Amino acid sequence: MSDPTMSETDFESRVRDALTNPQNLGEMSDADAVGTVGNPECGDMVRMWLKFTEKDGRKVIDRASFQSFGCQTAIAVASMATEMLKGKTLAEAGALQSADLSAPLGPLPPMKIHCGEMVEGALRQALAAEAGAVPATAPKSNASTLLGDMHTPAATGKLRVVKLGEGAV
Repeated sequence: MSDPTMSETDFESRVRDALTNPQNLGEMSDADAVGTVGNPECGDMVRMWLKFTEKDGRKVIDRASFQSFGCQTAIAVASMATEMLKGKTLAEAGALQSADLSAPLGPLPPMKIHCGEMVEGALRQALAAEAGAVPATAPKSNASTLLGDMHTPAATGKLRVVKLGEGAV
């Protein structure tokens, strides 16, 4: 761990706490934007849904939810990130980096940094979809799930797998 004030046990405890009571887990049927990112090297994937509202004349994130097919750290980071996003404008959310999104857990071990990067990638894809830069990456049907989409041929257009470091908006 790079932070001498936080032990590996502290990190593991925070991940375990986030897994015991994940926040905002599951599909959001009325989402305004959806982003999906996967890491083909490890097989992890994260999908994030965003719902916006007007507050004080500004468009802000009202709700965020996620699904994750992957390791416990990815689930924990996504859970904490969805809480952190509430009330943020598109610009504020777009300024967040993976270290910001994973900060409540403490510094990620080197082997888990990609988990924060996946959550950041899913957020960026959703923000880009909201801004009209890319089409929403999730099908409108509630019948689809992240795991189910992994078995859907890429030609259907239902899932966009972005290798980390590529396609980020």
